[in-house]
Amino acid sequence: MKYAKVPTSDSYHDSKISNLKDPNYSAAYLSLIFDEEEEGDLEMGIMRQVLRDVFEALGEPNMSAEDAKLHLEKLDVLLPQEGIATIYALANWLNVLGLKLSVAVDAEDGEISANVAELAEVGNA
Repeated sequence: MKYAKVPTSDSYHDSKISNLKDPNYSAAYLSLIFDEEEEGDLEMGIMRQVLRDVFEALGEPNMSAEDAKLHLEKLDVLLPQEGIATIYALANWLNVLGLKLSVAVDAEDGEISANVAELAEVGNA
């Protein structure tokens, strides 16, 4: 990911949204935020704002005002939810923006723990 220089004459928010208009930048930005979430260091309000920023950059310019409002309302409904349905709802929400959720190997250890392997086996039964 390239580091963008923030122009001094523009606001930080405007510069951030400009950078987020690149889908690759948005995907990397979200990946960093989701990594923070896995570590338990991220507040829900921050997650909501990050997703709203990505929406402002990628979705809002391509939608009618009514569709944009409905899409943001979906975000506000799905974030407080828990369970597997939330993952699917977030995946669908991101898909509208041209993004997708993916799974990656943990760079720290790269090994599957016995508990995860057991869950995979149970899920396939």
